[in-house]
Amino acid sequence: MLTNDSILQKADMALSDLTTGGLLLPAQAQNFIRVLIDEAVMLKMATVTPMRSQKQRMEKIKFGSRILRNGTSGVALSEADRSKPDTGQVELDTKLFKAEVRLNNEVLEDSIERQDLRQTILTLMAERIAVDMDEVIVKGDTTSSDPFLAQFNGLLASISTHTVDHAAATANRTLWKNMLKAMPSAFLRNKKALRFLTSVDAEIDYRDSLADRATANVGDRFVEQDAPSMYSGVPVSSVPVFPESIGTGSHCTDAVLIDPKNINVGVWRDIAIETDKLVSEGVLLVVATIRFDMKLIEETAAVKGINISVT
Repeated sequence: MLTNDSILQKADMALSDLTTGGLLLPAQAQNFIRVLIDEAVMLKMATVTPMRSQKQRMEKIKFGSRILRNGTSGVALSEADRSKPDTGQVELDTKLFKAEVRLNNEVLEDSIERQDLRQTILTLMAERIAVDMDEVIVKGDTTSSDPFLAQFNGLLASISTHTVDHAAATANRTLWKNMLKAMPSAFLRNKKALRFLTSVDAEIDYRDSLADRATANVGDRFVEQDAPSMYSGVPVSSVPVFPESIGTGSHCTDAVLIDPKNINVGVWRDIAIETDKLVSEGVLLVVATIRFDMKLIEETAAVKGINISVT
């Protein structure tokens, strides 16, 4: 029978070639990020940027108004009629997050003898880290009393220009209509790219309101099947980490109308996995370190619905 000491030694040897100087090898880091995206909800929809350094600036450029003018053949436009784009910068400034996992000898013995311990630990940690990243990407708020969420402003805290107060009513067609009307027309041209994002219960309430239309073509489909819910051609998607105890009476949630590619998540590629042993306790420590940040590329291209009842 393996002793605690031999189990820990085998586990440490199995993990010893996992990293170089604590950092995942480039191919391992790429695979780790891929698992994060596959297991997450928000990350899968967002634009994920692998960063070469802890900070990175992104240039943004757009034409916000008409650039065509009446023209005359062979004559250049006057200086007053010439156009120039609106430019700006968005800076991703990654914040440090850590995860410490303790594996006891029973778990290690099974993993060492029957599985690839390295891949098992990487996959399991990536799956959980993906959920945690989704949470801070959505609920991050620098004014939060939760140190984890206070690292940076997430999706909900980043949107302030366009808001719709649903006055503690449940999610319905009126909510989505008002949010669409609050979105500047310039950002509605590619409506197929937009998504309504909200909590699980809010999406269920809206789905239930559609099911109340007791017809074979509409109502029955939402009762009997997991049919995607939409409004005016825009999908309504539930995101499990959306809060459901905020707003009026602390029983409300929020919703966001956005092109998910407007959400840019920067992940620093230097992901570290380090190990240590507590021989007397029969425990192997695995510590993961990751840096990431989230910024909206264009804040005015998003609408937030508030005070949406989920009771």
